[in-house]
Amino acid sequence: MKKEGLLEVSHLTCLYPISKKTEIRAVSDVSFQIRSGEIFGLIGESGSGKSTIARCVMNLLKPANGSVFYRGIDIYDKKEYRKHKKMLQTERQLIFQDSGSSLNQRMKVHEVIAEPMKIQRRKPLRGSYRAEAEFQMQHVGLDVSYLDQYPAELSGGQRQRLAIARALTMEPKLLVADEPIASLDVSIQAQIVNLFLHLREEHGFSFLFIAHDLAMAEFLCDRVGVMYRGRLVEEAPVKELFERPIHPYTKALLSAIPIPDPVKERARKPAEFHEGDFFFDGEWTQERAEHFVLREGGRTL
Repeated sequence: MKKEGLLEVSHLTCLYPISKKTEIRAVSDVSFQIRSGEIFGLIGESGSGKSTIARCVMNLLKPANGSVFYRGIDIYDKKEYRKHKKMLQTERQLIFQDSGSSLNQRMKVHEVIAEPMKIQRRKPLRGSYRAEAEFQMQHVGLDVSYLDQYPAELSGGQRQRLAIARALTMEPKLLVADEPIASLDVSIQAQIVNLFLHLREEHGFSFLFIAHDLAMAEFLCDRVGVMYRGRLVEEAPVKELFERPIHPYTKALLSAIPIPDPVKERARKPAEFHEGDFFFDGEWTQERAEHFVLREGGRTL
């Protein structure tokens, strides 16, 4: 059964002005779709444009060209956005990499969780804002004894769970997670990823999961897109991409994943990637079912 499309990014281009005459092209002609209940991953090195795409999806940055549709609504059409503003602000939630700076340090934990409901004038389902905060904390595995503490008194993993609990109060359909586990130690990373899987299974949330950690992306995502220098160079179901990569950059990226066996790790030879293998103005072509790659005018790499 084909899942309904929830988010559609079409030919997205985003520029950052450096001066009155100079601009940097951060994202160029990127297109992908996220279906309902799906976890779509964006992977690639720092500066490849992943976070810029997340900001465009959340209306935090206006693209120079292209469009973003959420549930068929053009979010950059001013008239359409005003008409659906409340829905768009509640159903899409963003989880930042740095939970410390994304949380108000002067608010107590229960106030942080309740803040989105107060802004949207949303009545708590469980009678009071504090009761709602308690429920959401338990839902993400945080002890309610932290209710009256400040974010600075929590560990990094606890703060990230707090950020997730705050997002869940809006009962979102789409969670945009921008490097949500990058600053956490490995054991906490596993807990957060398992929490995401639980939320998807229990509530049917969709995720745009942005990551450097390729192993986590392989474990968590249904489909993955690979970014390089602002362009999407390959997109495929996660198993297909990791077993049969096509683009030279994807091959080099995946071959850099460490092997836990030290003997095999010393003996392996990572794939090489050269700038000449990247065709900035290449054509987006379908190789196999749901497997797309950026090629130079149809030439086989």
